[in-house]
Amino acid sequence: MSKDLTNSPIDRQNILNNPYALVEIEKAAGIRGIPFEGNTVVLKEQVAAFLEVTTRTVDNYLERFGEELRQNGYELINGKRLQALKLSIQAMDVHETDFVNIAKAPQLGVFGFRAFLNLAMLVSESHRAKLLRRAVLDIVIDTINQRTGGGTKYINQRDEDFLQSLFVEEDYRQQFTDALRDCVAMGNFKYAVYTDRIYISIFREKAHEYRKVLRLDKRARVRDTFYSEVLDLIAAYECGFADVLQSEAKSKSRKLSPLETDALFRKFEALMHWKPLIEKARNKMASRDLAFRDALHLQLKEYVTPLQREEFERFLGEKSKELAERLEEAKDVMKRLKERE
Repeated sequence: MSKDLTNSPIDRQNILNNPYALVEIEKAAGIRGIPFEGNTVVLKEQVAAFLEVTTRTVDNYLERFGEELRQNGYELINGKRLQALKLSIQAMDVHETDFVNIAKAPQLGVFGFRAFLNLAMLVSESHRAKLLRRAVLDIVIDTINQRTGGGTKYINQRDEDFLQSLFVEEDYRQQFTDALRDCVAMGNFKYAVYTDRIYISIFREKAHEYRKVLRLDKRARVRDTFYSEVLDLIAAYECGFADVLQSEAKSKSRKLSPLETDALFRKFEALMHWKPLIEKARNKMASRDLAFRDALHLQLKEYVTPLQREEFERFLGEKSKELAERLEEAKDVMKRLKERE
């Protein structure tokens, strides 16, 4: 998916919140900063020189996007902190003529690396910023692919909660299909029909539509790509609706017609306790798929928000693992438990 970072605050924030990509981007940018309070900062004049724009251009962007830039590390330094910054600048032998009259300035605006990169993703007048944006997008893709072993189709399985959610959902799936078999007077296509009804209720897509968005081939099992929160909600739907079907069929002492089953499902999905859970599942699916899989669910577009740092650590960090590793660990645990018996 082609991305224009100058017009997409969500894409910008996803990059700025990805600690693994930031490390590689900072290496590639090679901008020389000023040591300050354990970090490295750059002055407005340094940013303007790097991007080959005027300081007035930088000021214009600070005025237009001040809140976003401050959120990502831009700040005005004064008082004792300013004196410490000036000492750091002097130690680097930076001449005042290069960056206004630093010695007399009552305050200085400084950019941490995230704020500098944030500005570079905004400035449309700079050819150098445009080149940096291209490099940034490549680095982000390369970093995610490197940490996931070359692909993101099953990045959901790197979550430590995935395996448990998958096992639980499989159990409730059996309850659901058993209830459809025993309680609904309809051909075998009923399993696909009511599975799709659940999918549409939760994330507004049928199974084949979801496959298309994620570019899954026919051999891929859709549920293997779901995040744990989505699996948990599907399991709750399956368990709950199975109980509704069984209770209704028992009360009528017969199987239910498709029209009766549809009416029951409409009533079931309209229960208000589903709303916060559905909102959460939609947000997780839409936001993670856009950030990790470069896949946009158009039906869930309004639910997309930037991922926080914790999300990148959850799926790309040291705690995340390939499913094969988790299965091996689970097998070892079961083996040890069996030996204790």
